[in-house]
Amino acid sequence: MTRPPRGAPNVVVILLDDLGFAQFGAYGSDIATPAVDRLAAGGLRYNRFHVTALCSPTRAARLTGRNHHGVGMGFLADLPTTDPGYTARIPRSAATLPRLLRDAGYNTMAVGKWHLVPAGERSSAGPFDRWPLGLGFERYYGFLRGDANHWAPELVRDNSYVEPPAGPLGGYHLTEDLADQAVRMVVNQQESAPGKPFFLYFATGAMHAPHHVERSWADAYAGRFDLGWDRWREEVFARQLASGVVPAGTTLTERPSWVPGWADLSADQRRVFARMHEVYAGFLSHTDAQIGKVVDALERLGVLDNTLLFVMSDNGASAEGGVGGTSNEHTFTHQVIDDLADNLARLDDWGGQRGYPHYAWGWAWAGNTPFRLWKRYTWLGGTRVPMIVHWPAGIDPAASRAAGGVRGQVGHAVDILPTVLDACGIELPESVDGVHQQRVAGASLRPTFTDPAAPSPRTTQYFEMLGSRSIIADGWKATTDHVSEGVIDEERLMEGSRHFDDDHWSLFRLDDDFSEARDVAGEHPDVVKKLERLWFAEAGANNVLPLYDGLVKRIGSLLPREYPPAQTVVLYPEGGPVSDDSLPLMFGGARVIADVEVPEPAGQAAGVLFALGDWTGGFAAYVVDGTLRVAAAIPGVDVEVAADRPLPAGRHWAGLVLRPDPTGGLHVDAVVDGETVGTTRVDHTLPFVWQHGGTSITLGADRGLPVSEGYRPPFPWTGTLHQVRIDAGSQLPPERDFLRMALRVE
Repeated sequence: MTRPPRGAPNVVVILLDDLGFAQFGAYGSDIATPAVDRLAAGGLRYNRFHVTALCSPTRAARLTGRNHHGVGMGFLADLPTTDPGYTARIPRSAATLPRLLRDAGYNTMAVGKWHLVPAGERSSAGPFDRWPLGLGFERYYGFLRGDANHWAPELVRDNSYVEPPAGPLGGYHLTEDLADQAVRMVVNQQESAPGKPFFLYFATGAMHAPHHVERSWADAYAGRFDLGWDRWREEVFARQLASGVVPAGTTLTERPSWVPGWADLSADQRRVFARMHEVYAGFLSHTDAQIGKVVDALERLGVLDNTLLFVMSDNGASAEGGVGGTSNEHTFTHQVIDDLADNLARLDDWGGQRGYPHYAWGWAWAGNTPFRLWKRYTWLGGTRVPMIVHWPAGIDPAASRAAGGVRGQVGHAVDILPTVLDACGIELPESVDGVHQQRVAGASLRPTFTDPAAPSPRTTQYFEMLGSRSIIADGWKATTDHVSEGVIDEERLMEGSRHFDDDHWSLFRLDDDFSEARDVAGEHPDVVKKLERLWFAEAGANNVLPLYDGLVKRIGSLLPREYPPAQTVVLYPEGGPVSDDSLPLMFGGARVIADVEVPEPAGQAAGVLFALGDWTGGFAAYVVDGTLRVAAAIPGVDVEVAADRPLPAGRHWAGLVLRPDPTGGLHVDAVVDGETVGTTRVDHTLPFVWQHGGTSITLGADRGLPVSEGYRPPFPWTGTLHQVRIDAGSQLPPERDFLRMALRVE
């Protein structure tokens, strides 16, 4: 049996989502993060640590030690394409950190967000090669997609979908559940094999939208952010300078033209925006408390001192809420802009179960103080994040206090793997499972643990995300002004280039310009040309090319699925919930009909026939007092249609039809036995996907949160449900023809 080297540390990586450089207390914020700040006070704070500007790519780089394009993760795992740098499939030639540690005798556990499974491989049929257990973890509990509803998530344990241990009305919250699971795994492992080292990967869904937290956490910050993002940012910057986490002489970058000044906002706007940040702050403090729960468990077990612990973020703060924020983040991919009056009306429950909120981008800009821009861009606001290292047995306290415990070496997500292997005394193998391993791009940061003056592990690092490009080399940084597609407010408001041929490269001397504030491209055109050539050389070596201007062009090269969903799918109640990864896309229209038996007395029949998603995005058919009702929560509008007559007793086909109108808008029909028994039209279109975080269709009952106010889950159907049939596409046959086809299938 393989055993780790004597004295090898445990390893814990705590990864937050969409957290900006300035949002921990230890990095200048006034948001309470005592657990994280305690780790920083007893360890090291890195102020030039970089990531890729987006979640899936950073996670792939961190776990493999290779640049994200080099392992096929140039963009989100949700959109795998045929281009080598964007397949969303980590190759076997890049064995992951958990696999290497497991082979060296460690136990390996992952809890939380994964987001490394390509679309088409996330259903109950797998394949499971790129699920956590397929990439080296022995235990897993969490969610596979990019985000999740914190009140009612879609959860996986190991290789199976499971229900949360409690429902929204039972006080459930995802981050609390994840922390409890992480503690249970570690305690159980140490009870079972005392002293055996372990690797825990604890990746919260926080601080990604939706910003969900129990109200008292947000109310603790009531009035604290009425000063606005301009002044809050200035105060954060002053604390950063005073603590040394930002070097003296740093310039606070200016507010860009597309971020409104707080003084120019109306009273209603200020009220809404301040509450958005109160909720975000409460969400972060709540998350910190769950991190504290995990750290306290390590201390109680007596293993904290010899645990190499990292706390970091996957990218800078997110501006995907747009200039005005949103009560439902699903609207941003549908390019629906929130109405201020509607947000005011929803303010009392902001962060609660009715919404899927994201703050206004002024707070993202402030959360990345002192840098420019945010997530999805390769300016420092997107790529430079907080990174804390805590390891009492491996970092001498005197060395930790040297230079204020701040380290200024240029690091990157690719350095985590070699750093951990170095600290654990494990050699990187040349081959794994007979597959020759590709070169690791990262280098160990361990020398910086004891020497504040140790050299940076690299002098050159390229960046690319959604067409935004930059490169660091020999103290210089060149950055393009490219504006990406996907967020409607960025497309219409941001200054910059929309085409690669028009991109302007700015130049910064990072040795004396920590915040990327002073563009000196005009003074050094030769350096700009040199760095642009170097960027293309790095891009060629790492499968970055071809470049895409936006999401639409990526969709044109999507990888075909091995088993794509048919346009007609029949589902059975015995199979349980079915992931939307197994369902046909419905943005062109859909018919969803249940084959049911209505019991006697028919007027008392009740329950959900089928439901997908919830009131932030989804659809359902249910029966109340014997009458069919259909509901659809579409970005920007909630639709409810009741049948004009009750369901008779006996066997029937009942459900809904979603029909795009050729002239614009959408018809939502309630249908029974091939006849439309209720209909309405709205000036909206169907979404490409119903939920960012993924969802499942449930049959004969609902789970979690409802699609409509008209029922409360689980609301089981009192009759018999035989099957549910889904027909998707723009050419749906008439109702009578559908019924005849369905009966023939029967």
